Amino acid sequence: MDEEGITIRLTRDQAFVLSDWLYQVMFQSDDLEGIVHDRAVWSPIYAISGTLDKRLSEIFMPDYGPRLEAAKERLRVNLYGGADESTAAGQDTTDAPQAHQIERGTAGNHSESDQGQ
Repeated sequence: MDEEGITIRLTRDQAFVLSDWLYQVMFQSDDLEGIVHDRAVWSPIYAISGTLDKRLSEIFMPDYGPRLEAAKERLRVNLYGGADESTAAGQDTTDAPQAHQIERGTAGNHSESDQGQ
């Protein structure tokens, strides 16, 4: 079996939004099993999530929520040519950064050496 690695290219906005979505599915909702029934698929999901965590300095920034919303809006505009109301009504994404950072053990850890790894 060929174990050659595969490279996937994402824009920074795509990576940021995907990272947040993966975090929501994997850690906040505990619904990964409900969404992905075959546990073999979990391996690449965890690999992608871990890679994004290492590469995205945005997930450690105090203005995570506004940055995430701006990235989502840019992606919507690029994809649909305008705003899209796909965020669930009443869903507050401003709490996500703190929970995201706490879950990942990074709350308050903003050292420059951690960024860009």
